[in-house]
Amino acid sequence: MNVLLTGGAGFIGSHAAAMLAEAGHYVVIVDNLSNSDASVLRRLERVCGHPLPFVEGDIRDSALMRSTMKQHGVQSVMHFAGLKAVGESNEKPLDYYSNNVQGTISLLQAMDQCDVRQLVFSSSATVYGQPQYLPLDEAHPTSATNPYGRTKLHIEEMLRDVAASSAQWRFVCLRYFNPVGAHSSGLLGEAPRGTPNNLMPYVAQVAVGTRAHLNVWGDDYDTPDGTGVRDYIHVMDLVEGHLAALNFLQDNAGWSAINLGTGTGYSVLDMVKAFEQASQRAVPYSIKPRRQGDVASCYANPQLALNKLGWRATRSLQDMCDSAWAWQSNVGK
Repeated sequence: MNVLLTGGAGFIGSHAAAMLAEAGHYVVIVDNLSNSDASVLRRLERVCGHPLPFVEGDIRDSALMRSTMKQHGVQSVMHFAGLKAVGESNEKPLDYYSNNVQGTISLLQAMDQCDVRQLVFSSSATVYGQPQYLPLDEAHPTSATNPYGRTKLHIEEMLRDVAASSAQWRFVCLRYFNPVGAHSSGLLGEAPRGTPNNLMPYVAQVAVGTRAHLNVWGDDYDTPDGTGVRDYIHVMDLVEGHLAALNFLQDNAGWSAINLGTGTGYSVLDMVKAFEQASQRAVPYSIKPRRQGDVASCYANPQLALNKLGWRATRSLQDMCDSAWAWQSNVGK
């Protein structure tokens, strides 16, 4: 199948590109490189054994999206392009609505004009807001608590409306929990610009010596060790879930929202210990007061993904840390 990856040079998009190419699909990447780097494309070529078609541009450019789809005979889209920092979204909400929501509208308009009706959307567990119960299943009420989460929820609702307008449309919204880890080659991984917003890349930078210590925000939660618990999922498990969703769309019209998580929660200190074992280095940390808005625990009920997609996560926390360290100590410095 000919698959267009928006944001395909990013962390998750690049891993999806490698996985799809290995599975025999023709992959074309569109990315504006606002939060990624062209060097990813060279590393992807090494991983895949051949270059992948790349178009530098913005998904808000409908004309570019149309021409790309027509030139490459695109049949399906995986939509990763989007701004994703919660804190930044509070500071720059217009940027987030423009890039994420307006960008998706432009993409859908281009798809409609090119008769491309299948899309796998990179959504997020942030659409659930503050957990009312655990584990989180897809029946949990949605209520985003920041502009980033609201853009994801708005896009999900928009896709549901589009799907209801015509039986030709096929959408799967994949609600990620906490993607971490790296490709087994050590050539692809998470390389955030500036200070990492997520735990694992921060821990990795402490281990490699880029940062002096980790701040642990609260150790008095109602969890086994007092630190926050989250559902971390290996990025390769995650992108295998995308392949399963792409296969699902071949036989299923309409709209679906499906969690991608492991169903197991790990604490901040669990992550620190596993990364120390992976790196054979100390990860110094300092306990700080809780951050406003953080919750004690958040983890998925992944049963629907198994039922609908035949998918489940198989990689352990140690697998996640081992692969992230291989990346960090190789090209992620």
